[in-house]
Amino acid sequence: MAFWNKIKNYDTLFFSVLAFFAIYLFCSYNGVGISPDSIMYTSAARNFVAHGNLHTFNHAPIVDFPVFYPTFLGIISFITRIDPTLFGWWLDALMFASLIFCSGWIISRFEPTSHIYKWLILIAIILNPGLLQVYTYLWSETLFILEVLLFMIIFRQYMLQHTVKWLVFAAIIGAVACITRYAAVTIVGTGGLLLLLDRSLPVRKKIGHILIYGFISISLLVANLWFNALHTGTVTGPREPSITPFHKNLYYFGTVFCDWLGFTPNQYFLATPLAVIILAGFIIALVYNFYRRRLSSFENIAITFALVYGLFIVLSSTFSRYERINPRLLSPMYIPALWGYSSWALLVLKRVNNRRVRVAIAALFIAAMLGYITKIFLVDKTRYNDLIADEYGNPGYTDNDWMESEMANYLKTMDKSIFKPKVTIYSDAHEAVYFFSGMSSYLVPHKFFKKDVEKFYQKKHFYLIWFKNLENRELINLTDIKSHKQLKPIKEFGDEGGIYEYNLNSN
Repeated sequence: MAFWNKIKNYDTLFFSVLAFFAIYLFCSYNGVGISPDSIMYTSAARNFVAHGNLHTFNHAPIVDFPVFYPTFLGIISFITRIDPTLFGWWLDALMFASLIFCSGWIISRFEPTSHIYKWLILIAIILNPGLLQVYTYLWSETLFILEVLLFMIIFRQYMLQHTVKWLVFAAIIGAVACITRYAAVTIVGTGGLLLLLDRSLPVRKKIGHILIYGFISISLLVANLWFNALHTGTVTGPREPSITPFHKNLYYFGTVFCDWLGFTPNQYFLATPLAVIILAGFIIALVYNFYRRRLSSFENIAITFALVYGLFIVLSSTFSRYERINPRLLSPMYIPALWGYSSWALLVLKRVNNRRVRVAIAALFIAAMLGYITKIFLVDKTRYNDLIADEYGNPGYTDNDWMESEMANYLKTMDKSIFKPKVTIYSDAHEAVYFFSGMSSYLVPHKFFKKDVEKFYQKKHFYLIWFKNLENRELINLTDIKSHKQLKPIKEFGDEGGIYEYNLNSN
């Protein structure tokens, strides 16, 4: 026992170092991955440092995303005097290492726990392809997932002691998370559900604690949404109704778990049944823990969050249109789900008295975990070979396709005087224009918003920077625009796109 107690924290630190090294490996060629969302965060962070506001490159307040992550980047940039695109991989590596350390700390306090179980689970977390993707990009999920674990740690302290101090601390974590990602309302929901189910609280005290927790945890989100509405007229930017029904979103939810379990696309026929089993399993486990009065365990808090978050993603995707359910969207759910569906083995081993049966169950679990770890390791190895060994880089605006792009390199070095002052520049990828040229531009309108399309076609003079390889079906396309406007080519780049001008007075 003395040996195990001695390594209780050193082994967690060891796996944290491995996690840091994993991110270093995947960012070793072209640094942190830069996506359109990354550019939004980065431009707001730069403006925070330079002007003290959170405006994006198009001079408007950041609305589609909450304010804390770009503020977080801006604070680090202000202190270090380094741009987020340069320190991004360091930040991601440190946060991933912190995530693993928090995970190990929590697992060590499972009821019961095991060092072998802990090591296998930490390896499975480090090697999860979804998490490795998230933590190699400048995305707010990197901070949000860490906040989820911090919330679990603090909220468990509250459930053990039922003091207002710990309740307020948990609510503050929830409040900050809500302005990191809007999906953090699931943290608020998780805490609220556990408070409602907690039978050890007297009714009057329960009501008071729910009110305190609810008021504090949504306070910053309400302030953020109020600011958005005041300055832009929308609370979270323009949103379109969903085009995917509930059953389709349930299927997409299941395909992500198929990927995480090492299934191939040929086995996606299992996606919907798997999604139903996973969500139903969380519900059954929560009900079981409620009747067994085991709500305060880390395992139960994790199960509750996984259930609330999973349902939120499926249901919100059914009513509002955003990117299709994918590993990035479900990444905050991976660790809680892994804990929820693996910790049962510890409970079974604790209750089995027959030594041979215990050894058999333990061997079966270890074999299953090693098989799973091998599968995801091979996925990671393939990704590493494709992106790093073959010198391509993390997909995004710093990968080889863009670095070797004639159009991107022209935007970096062009004479900006070709654009007349005060004439609006439009693009189908306005974030790409900013990333490569530093210029502000505006997105061409979505087809769904008819009034915006009409206003666009009423413009008498504008410039258009069009990226053919980024064409978005939800936006009006180049063919549509050319059917309404006689565009004058300024510079064309074959299949890559071109720069155009429309001036009614010169036609």
